[in-house]
Amino acid sequence: MTPTLEEVRSWPATVDVTTAARALGISRAQLYRLIACGEAPVRVLDFGAKRVVTASLVKLLEAA
Repeated sequence: MTPTLEEVRSWPATVDVTTAARALGISRAQLYRLIACGEAPVRVLDFGAKRVVTASLVKLLEAA
């Protein structure tokens, strides 16, 4: 189930790729492909595991 914008706003500062993909309405695999190509529509941090910056998710979803 896709989370609401209000739910996304309540998330921690970063989330895992699976959670971010759910918010974007795409598959985890698709978001990983976008990240690998440098075309992710959100800001991604790499701490060994990829983390998506929640504020970038909120900004993208607000613009939609």
